[in-house]
Amino acid sequence: MATVELRFSAVPGHVRTARLVAASVARKAGVDEAVLDEVRLAVGEACTRAVGLHQNGGISAPVRVLLIEDEKQFSIEVGDEAPRAVPGGTTHGAHEDADVEAEEDEMGLAVISGLVDDVEVTADEHGGQIRMSWPTAPPVAVP
Repeated sequence: MATVELRFSAVPGHVRTARLVAASVARKAGVDEAVLDEVRLAVGEACTRAVGLHQNGGISAPVRVLLIEDEKQFSIEVGDEAPRAVPGGTTHGAHEDADVEAEEDEMGLAVISGLVDDVEVTADEHGGQIRMSWPTAPPVAVP
């Protein structure tokens, strides 16, 4: 299992770099060429979401991207350190701002879900993670 780890400052300009690296590693891992645009778009949405959460929360920690090549699948994990309210916990900030942020967050997640069949989203008071997976083609034997 090969893993590439990318960390970048929560700046929108770095999202493009994350997309390019993800597409390159996905291609190397054996993800079908026809799916690479979906990989780029999904990573772009996930990273843009993480950057927005960091900027809105005043978080200086980097956004984390793991590109994981397994035998039969390629996975990408995009992690942020923006705390989410937990059941019974408190939320901070103005109610109206929180509503707008929640709506934007749901829109980004809907786009990702439309692009990727295998998506898992987790979040807690320490941050969140989006894990996306695509099947890979078996390696071609060279005679």
